[in-house]
Amino acid sequence: MRAAKILYKDEEAGILTQHDDASFTFRYHDVWMKDSSKPGFCIGMPKTVQEYHSQYLFPYFFNILPEGANRKVICTDLKIDNDDYFGILLITGKHDVIGAVKVVEI
Repeated sequence: MRAAKILYKDEEAGILTQHDDASFTFRYHDVWMKDSSKPGFCIGMPKTVQEYHSQYLFPYFFNILPEGANRKVICTDLKIDNDDYFGILLITGKHDVIGAVKVVEI
């Protein structure tokens, strides 16, 4: 199992977990859910539900992964399998993403 904190504008919004069976769970923190001023950070995971489950990396996170030559260089240099989407996300998500969301390995 691997997990990461999901930060929205540098505030911890929830936890993204990859389970041993390769499925994923995203769970908003209780405090984030209770605070009506805190948004759901993407359209695909609104705050109407606290916990989401998927057999694949959620589209929002998949879409912030590097692509093409950048991805190849990262995978080669860091010896990460090109298909290890969560591993790539853990490496690039802390500094190398566009927008308000950051991914920080636990």
